[in-house]
Amino acid sequence: MPTFELNLSDDVYAEFQQLADSEFVTEEQAAEELIASGIEAYNVSVVDDDPRDEMLDGAENNMFDTAQDPGSLEDDRL
Repeated sequence: MPTFELNLSDDVYAEFQQLADSEFVTEEQAAEELIASGIEAYNVSVVDDDPRDEMLDGAENNMFDTAQDPGSLEDDRL
């Protein structure tokens, strides 16, 4: 199993130790599960950064797809 060294601030390490003592059997188990959870949370795919862009693109496409000739002679007949 690979190992690595990590430098944490005193505050973060104190929180980690408190969590490890109350929720996990060992610090190693706590570190492994917390890192795995963090990686899983970090890999969440973003659906769209700016949904307004998609809405504007759709509106532009609809405008040009549904446009009719405003000068049509059939519209002038009564």
